[in-house]
Amino acid sequence: MSIMTDARIAVLGGGSWGTAIAKALAEKGQPVVVWANSPATVADLNHHHENRRYLPGIKLPEGVLATGDISEAANEREFLILAQPSLYILQSVKDILTVPCVQEGRATIGVLAKGFLPGTTEPKLIVETLENYLPGFYKNNVVYISGPSHAEEVVQGKITGLIAACSNPRNSIRFRNLLRGKSLKVFASMDVIGVQVCAALKNVVAIAFGIMDALKEKSQAFGDNTESLLLAAGLNEIQALGKALGATHPETFTSIAGVGDLDVTCRSPFGRNRRFGREIILNNLLDRYTSIDDLISNIRNVGYLPEGVVATRYAWALLEKHKLKLEIIPMVYRILNKELPPEQAIRKLIDIEEE
Repeated sequence: MSIMTDARIAVLGGGSWGTAIAKALAEKGQPVVVWANSPATVADLNHHHENRRYLPGIKLPEGVLATGDISEAANEREFLILAQPSLYILQSVKDILTVPCVQEGRATIGVLAKGFLPGTTEPKLIVETLENYLPGFYKNNVVYISGPSHAEEVVQGKITGLIAACSNPRNSIRFRNLLRGKSLKVFASMDVIGVQVCAALKNVVAIAFGIMDALKEKSQAFGDNTESLLLAAGLNEIQALGKALGATHPETFTSIAGVGDLDVTCRSPFGRNRRFGREIILNNLLDRYTSIDDLISNIRNVGYLPEGVVATRYAWALLEKHKLKLEIIPMVYRILNKELPPEQAIRKLIDIEEE
């Protein structure tokens, strides 16, 4: 099957979120090319109009076609949407550097990944890292897209809010206009750092929230009130690290990028990081690993990708670098690094005496 030559948009990443965005765009009459590194996913999208691995049962418009060749997907597109998880996104960028529309800065690039990337001296935010790899045209021009947006609801057409953040407001507006539709409400922002920090750290807090959510089933000490206590304290920590890293707009943390995304990630059953936290308690999931580094090295064995695990490792390093004394992020790190039993760590955090 030939890839559409008239498509303005490519989505690089054939997971649930990339597929959901492709579906939303195609339903507006915008043909979309999706790059997926799985031949089975490419075949499903092209022949069954369905992503049976990540979004089974959801039919996609015929305006969504897929390829396993990333250069073919990116070639001569007006918009490139990077939808791979943070662990893999840098390699994708390296793979498209020789594509003419990227070499010449003609494609506007948006990023959906959440987390941090390794730097030479300390972890870095995703946009800064990618802009350093991309041609100079892209400095301060890459758009970061985030918000409370589980793919499982986006594909059902449930109303969802997103923020498109960029140092160049024209590019924020370009992506706002591209994405917004009947069910997607998109807002522009210039606080690229603040939106990225919210997106990365909400997954860390969600692991703690999942642990506490499972403990509610085992202990009368924890309830909905306790979870709201944790959520509010987590938001304070996100804001503290965001300020340290250079966030420019305090209102980012009380917007859908901050409290909105944090709330849905912690409370929704679709949340992978919440699920991971629950399985730490209910299934003794951490028994298989010796440390957080061992866990990250074998993250594929979990069966799904809780990006908060990797974000915790990097967030811990940033706290050390900036000499920030917080509580929840270090607690999650110590749990994942097998330094503290989960229930003991949560009780210590909330200041509950042992029963």
